[in-house]
Amino acid sequence: MAGVKRHPVLLAALALVLAAVVAAGWTGWSWYAAAHDDTASYARARDQALAAGEQAIQNMNTLDHADLTRGLDLWESSTTGDLHDQLVQGRSEFSKQVQQAQTVSTAKVLAGAVTELDERAGRAGVMVALRVTVQAPKAQPATKETRMLGELTRTATGWKLSALGQAPMGSTAGQ
Repeated sequence: MAGVKRHPVLLAALALVLAAVVAAGWTGWSWYAAAHDDTASYARARDQALAAGEQAIQNMNTLDHADLTRGLDLWESSTTGDLHDQLVQGRSEFSKQVQQAQTVSTAKVLAGAVTELDERAGRAGVMVALRVTVQAPKAQPATKETRMLGELTRTATGWKLSALGQAPMGSTAGQ
C-alpha cells in the first residue's frame, strides 16, 4: 500500500491501460457482431438487388437507333427467364421498327426501392421512378416521368430482370 501512495502516476497509468483494453475489447466485439449480423447481410443483399434493378430498368428504357446492336445486347444481358426469351425472339422485328422510327431514348433513374426480397429463393421486386426522354427526327424531345415495377432473379452472374411492367398510377382524390 505504501508503494501505491508513492507512485500515483503508476496507478493512473495502470487505470488508463485497463480502460483502453476494455474499450478495445468492446469495440472489437461490437464490430464483429455488426459485421456478422443477419440484418447487415440482408441490407447488403437489398442494396445489391436495388442497384441491379435500377440499372436494368434504366437499360431497358435506353436505346439509340444508331447503336442498336449494343443497346439490344445490353437489354439481353440485363434480363433472364421469359423476359429474356421474349427479347431474343422479338429482336429482329423490334430492330426494324426502331430503325424506321430512328428514335433515341434515354432514361434517368429518379428513385428506386426494393418492394420485396427473398434471398433464399433468389427473387426480388423493385419499383423505379424514371425520367425517359425520346428524341425522334425533326421533333422536339418528349420527356415523360414514369414508374416501373421489376421482378429480379438472382443468377450466377448477379441479379437480372425477369419481368418488367408499368406501375399503376393512383387516382386523384375526388375522381
